[in-house]
Amino acid sequence: MSAPLELSTDVLVIGGGPAAAWAALHARQGGAEVILVDKGYCGTSGATAPSGTGVWYVAPDPELRGAAKASREALGGYLADHSWMDRVLDQTYLNMNRLATEGRYPFPVDPETGRENRTGVQGPEYMRRMRAWITRAGVTILDHSPALELLVEPDGSVRGAAGYQRHHHRDYSITSGAVVLASGGCAFLSRALGTNVDTGDGTLMAAEVGAQLSGMEFSNAYGIAAAGSTVTKTAYYGYATFFHDDGRVLEGAGSSGGRSVIARTLLSEKVFAQLDRADEEVQRRMRLGQPNFFLQFDRRGINPFTDRFEVDLIAEGTVRGTGGVDLIDDTCATSVRGLYAAGDAATRERICGGFTGGGSHNSAWAMSSGTWAGSAAAQHALAQSPVGQHDLIGAGRAGLRPTSRPSLQPDEVMAAARQQLLPLRKNYLRHGDRMVEAVNELDTLWAGLSADLGPLAGPDRVRARQAAAVTAVGRWMYRSALSRTETRGMSKREDHPDQDPRQHHHILSGGLDKVWTAPRATAPTLAHAS
Repeated sequence: MSAPLELSTDVLVIGGGPAAAWAALHARQGGAEVILVDKGYCGTSGATAPSGTGVWYVAPDPELRGAAKASREALGGYLADHSWMDRVLDQTYLNMNRLATEGRYPFPVDPETGRENRTGVQGPEYMRRMRAWITRAGVTILDHSPALELLVEPDGSVRGAAGYQRHHHRDYSITSGAVVLASGGCAFLSRALGTNVDTGDGTLMAAEVGAQLSGMEFSNAYGIAAAGSTVTKTAYYGYATFFHDDGRVLEGAGSSGGRSVIARTLLSEKVFAQLDRADEEVQRRMRLGQPNFFLQFDRRGINPFTDRFEVDLIAEGTVRGTGGVDLIDDTCATSVRGLYAAGDAATRERICGGFTGGGSHNSAWAMSSGTWAGSAAAQHALAQSPVGQHDLIGAGRAGLRPTSRPSLQPDEVMAAARQQLLPLRKNYLRHGDRMVEAVNELDTLWAGLSADLGPLAGPDRVRARQAAAVTAVGRWMYRSALSRTETRGMSKREDHPDQDPRQHHHILSGGLDKVWTAPRATAPTLAHAS
């Protein structure tokens, strides 16, 4: 192994997707020196890079904005905050316009009006342009450099991070005045397209320094995909008819309200779909908007508009759920000094409540929260005094610093965690009894990995931290879901099928060896007696 790399900067951004890129850009434009570290290659890693995605881009017209805010309030259980919605709509409008000019993104032009259509982006081109933009701005990018732990001062303030550079086979440590966690959500290594880097690493690192989480019960998103595929473009299945294994129409099945029908049917038989409700113009737009969705069919000689094909549900966790690190103010600061969060790593309840899908709000949240977190981190960092490597403490424990003689391997821990997190009967079709069984198994697994996983070297250490993070996220998720004894947003419970007006609140969570949960009131602007 090469000698460790030691660096210092004003702002350290952890992640390489849109939230990280916007955070790095605005921190740099705020006058800070910025280093961005990505687990993969910034510009190609993460859930956005391989996808076509809509954006919650709405012209500043009161009527249009009002309709946009109202569109998902009921789906989200009335937990969102109008003031945050307004801020995101304003910031997204500005950022998309900047993306067109300064970011040089080639938005398509409507031939009838001659205006650019800025309501969506193609992920590969979007992230290629963002990487080029932040490079021009002077951001230092360290690719294939997963962060493994945060570095803190004795008083608990976050002042950097340490990790491992895969291509250089060396450890690194970076001191900074502030850190922005934009490391993505957690999809439990389900292999949904673009999510293999989304294993909850940032969530674990935040909890290790004492940050609280919010909305972790809303972490059971599952997307529809062709069987054997990784592409979860659930919106396209709004044009589908679903079928039983024997060819009968599967009544009540759909991409939105009928996904649970698909889930229950999959417990006992195969399910098939056909996109037979899309006319020729819709088919043309679908192929143009999401080419890689059709690549899987073209390679197998399937026409999804005329042929039936087998489908499955793939877990997407907090990537399309709304839970994450809690934010304490408009700057996207966390409850720990010097630590900011953005994108899927942060709770998206502020604008979505307990429900969201792919793109749209998610895309808008990534660029808006990234903007605010990066700007605030720069301001905070520039007011800090320099700190030396020897003055900082590594906050990571599970998977890095075992308390007894190591005996567990990362792959066996990950496999055991996924057995409790991926099955539809445990996480999607939720029931208190089954969740208690699952979280008890995860608690036992956590105790074992805390004592016996690590210390390992190089890539094995990265896998150990991923296994610890997936296990930890699952524990916060299930404990939060058990605390919400009702059905609200995407957290639907078979044993509590109704919405309870007394539980119109958020659920905070945290803790490592012992997980805690606590209710917190919603914003006054959205008090709703449902």
